[in-house]
Amino acid sequence: MVKMIDNPVIKKSWPVVENFLLIHNKREYERAVETLNVLLDEISDDEDHPLHGLLEVMGTLIEHYEEEHVDLGPVSGIDALKYLMEEHNLHQDDLSEIGSQGVVSEILNGKRQLNVNQIKKLSERFKVSPEVFFD
Repeated sequence: MVKMIDNPVIKKSWPVVENFLLIHNKREYERAVETLNVLLDEISDDEDHPLHGLLEVMGTLIEHYEEEHVDLGPVSGIDALKYLMEEHNLHQDDLSEIGSQGVVSEILNGKRQLNVNQIKKLSERFKVSPEVFFD
């Protein structure tokens, strides 16, 4: 461990890296989220991208800050679905695994609830806990 601390490359790089890795306040949080979004745009799902590890670290640091400092309040399953659709640039007809475009429209407009089978499929598609979609 001492060798890492004495490494001149680390000592020289840290002042630059700490500017976007440390999150102590709202301004730093917003900057980190902006950086994460830029990384997501560049890397997408490419796990072999040279910055993929940085993407994971940034996500973890932001998540930790949010757990401690950001009250997101209660989020409905439909709100979570809308958010995930937006993040993945999906439209109603892209969710054919849960039903027709009409069914998806009724779900998104609160006229119909997600059933257990639909929740399972959405959970698998977006790689999130099924609890995300329960109200």
